[in-house]
Amino acid sequence: MTTIDFRLGNYPFVASRVLEDASQTASAADDALELGTISSEGELTQVAADWDALVREMPRPCPFLLHGWVSEWLRYYGDGCRLAVQAAFRGGRLVAALPLVTYSRHGLTVATFLGGRQSAPSDVLLAGDEDPGLVALLAERAAAAHDYADLFGLPGDCRLAAVPGALQLFERVEAPVLDLSRGWEETYRAKTTSKRRGHHRRRRRQLAEAGTVDVSVARSLPELEPALEEGFRLHELRWRGRADGSGFVTPTGKRFNRATLTSLAAIDAARIVTLSLDGRPIAFLYYIAFEKRMFLYRIAFDPEYGGFSPGLVNTLDSVEVAAAEGLTRVEFLGGADRYKVELADGFEPLYLGLGLAGTPAGKAVVAARTRGLRVRLAVKRSQTARRVYDRMRPLRRHLTRPQDALRASGRLREG
Repeated sequence: MTTIDFRLGNYPFVASRVLEDASQTASAADDALELGTISSEGELTQVAADWDALVREMPRPCPFLLHGWVSEWLRYYGDGCRLAVQAAFRGGRLVAALPLVTYSRHGLTVATFLGGRQSAPSDVLLAGDEDPGLVALLAERAAAAHDYADLFGLPGDCRLAAVPGALQLFERVEAPVLDLSRGWEETYRAKTTSKRRGHHRRRRRQLAEAGTVDVSVARSLPELEPALEEGFRLHELRWRGRADGSGFVTPTGKRFNRATLTSLAAIDAARIVTLSLDGRPIAFLYYIAFEKRMFLYRIAFDPEYGGFSPGLVNTLDSVEVAAAEGLTRVEFLGGADRYKVELADGFEPLYLGLGLAGTPAGKAVVAARTRGLRVRLAVKRSQTARRVYDRMRPLRRHLTRPQDALRASGRLREG
């Protein structure tokens, strides 16, 4: 195996230098594995087709790692970050990638997933015919280029966790899931009691008595664009006066989501289901249809109509729409909210991974944060400590810097 560093834009020239007589060693060249670092948007664009193919091959495919999504993320959130994707090529084809960016925090270089905390579930991208041992090579190269890694959104069975000593994993969100392979009607009856279904019918009847009810599904870009603007309005109403760490309706968040909507619409992956009453949208759900899965991205409703449970009603309609188009699994993502848990089959948690420390300072930070997270887990298991912890929640919110899931650091910045 020959290991070289190269800038992807110059890759053909590097290949010609490495293989002095390409005509005589074509077969060897096809099999040779070459490692490099993708460090610019232009280099990433050159491998876009291979990149997306690897994303689709993931055991738990992630639409938030598609090239169209991450390229827009770099454009809107890449300031202060350095693209640091460790990549492997065979015969000129991208066959593996560890999708990272780095940023500076307290004087240290920190690696996180390309796309920030929204890019979940994330992991190493690896072609199905490649040796899983390649993951360790990419991890080793990554560690040499930063102090430590803070990786949010890893599945419990992620490829990186299989690398000995690479990461400490801590469960962060429950991430409910639902099997839709039986179709909506059978799934709905299996997941709800007759009492619960009666409650849903009552809410629908109350809505119908209040006015004309309409459910619309936006799928083409001309339909999606106005639906997204209504989604922004409903999200702002729902979260007014409350801590919102999504970044969805910040000025930058709106520009970013308009751009990614265009890229998702181009591959027929974006769906926005809107519930309207007398022509006024009162709830929306934005999901991404990808690899036979429904990924719930954003949901909100107008609190003025909260008594009708429009968010719940629209969620049921949205899952029905997803089943009708042939999607067989729902990735609710996020926490164990009641409306998710009532429908879900179970949880496939997402983890925070700390590690891949490349320097003594990085190792010290990982050790300190690991101890702190273990203390928090112990506190949660103690009922007395938990009550004290919960009573301090207002103070913690006051002292904690506002969050923004779309930024590499996970922290809100102006704009």
